[in-house]
Amino acid sequence: MHLLYNFSIFITSKLILLTAFFSKKMSLFVDGRKTVFDTLKENIHPDDKTIWFHCASLGEYEQGVPIMEKTKELFPNHKIIVTFFSPSGFEVKKNTTLANIVLYLPIDTVSNAKKFIELAHPSLAIFIKYEFWPNYLVQLKEKNIPTFLVSGLFRKDQIFFKPYGGFMRKILNSFDHFFVQDDTSKELLKSINIKNITVSGDTRFDRVSNQLSQDNNVAFISEFKQDNVCIVCGSTWPEDEAVLIDYINKAPENVKFIIVPHAINASKIESFRKNIQKKSSLFSTKKDTNITDSKVFIIDTVGLLTKIYSHADIAYVGGGMVFSGLHNILEPATFGVPILIGNRFEKFPEAKELKELKGLFSISNATECSKILEKLVTDKNTRIESGKIAKEFIENNKGATDTIMNYIKQLKGKSLI
Repeated sequence: MHLLYNFSIFITSKLILLTAFFSKKMSLFVDGRKTVFDTLKENIHPDDKTIWFHCASLGEYEQGVPIMEKTKELFPNHKIIVTFFSPSGFEVKKNTTLANIVLYLPIDTVSNAKKFIELAHPSLAIFIKYEFWPNYLVQLKEKNIPTFLVSGLFRKDQIFFKPYGGFMRKILNSFDHFFVQDDTSKELLKSINIKNITVSGDTRFDRVSNQLSQDNNVAFISEFKQDNVCIVCGSTWPEDEAVLIDYINKAPENVKFIIVPHAINASKIESFRKNIQKKSSLFSTKKDTNITDSKVFIIDTVGLLTKIYSHADIAYVGGGMVFSGLHNILEPATFGVPILIGNRFEKFPEAKELKELKGLFSISNATECSKILEKLVTDKNTRIESGKIAKEFIENNKGATDTIMNYIKQLKGKSLI
């Protein structure tokens, strides 16, 4: 089975080279990996001590931030290496000061894995939530490098729990410890005879809670909002915008909208603006327009969404109307904001739980979207109560970072790291 996996990786890598000619994202994916080993050689010396964090993309990186911060404090003499699989993570965080070096993870071939582990020689490897790359995990196991999965989340439909998933079940044994988000994940792992498990919760709760201690004011957002009810629509896809447009066009005059698209695509943004019957402005041209006169403000840049949520009275979080996956509902929740999402959130236990608590509402079409938004806009008591539930949800689920770090401290005390 390992031979078959390696053959499929070989074929996939060749196909990726071809797609790079037709896709900017895949071009970044390919080009970004060309200098990884040279960068490692230049920045990591044979006598350096390192700790390696791997994140699939931006969401997993944010999930790992609390652990990275505490790890830097606990191991001040170690260099921190962060790798990404996806360009959407690397391109945004390639200059983060949390890490000494940020890289794309080379494709999971045997030779790449051996070379990467040899050059990085980590004292500890931490994988965030997902990403199970067999050749890298085998190399870490063979080198006796402690390897953890943090904020892990498992579902019964994953390959590990299928009759034909023996190869991947074996790969899971390369991890020394699993820190999982919930009891369901623990029971699933126990069902395949994995016992080195701690239910620690989700580090994202710690991450978003820490945001409250920062200055979240965005002056131009306050200028735009003024005394109006503000609905922030974050990480939206065209499918999300399609269900929002009807309410945007018929909303009362005291309601303003901030749209933060998941991807900055000028043609799609322009197409969306053509369907808006109210005055709209772009972040990129705000110096040339009077944004206070606009009812819709489109943020065509990255890196501002978390702080913008602090200005929201209501939040719509995108991704739930498409199969790609719901974006982070915890960011607006920490600011005590009621949340609206699409109906595709089966893989997101935090959304299920918050919906049951009535801190979150889901919709499946434009009519439902308008109905719920109208209720939240006109009924201030419902809006405040729902936001309070969301905020308490964050407070009640903090602590994963401390649980994980206490385990790491014990290993350090035993000189195992």
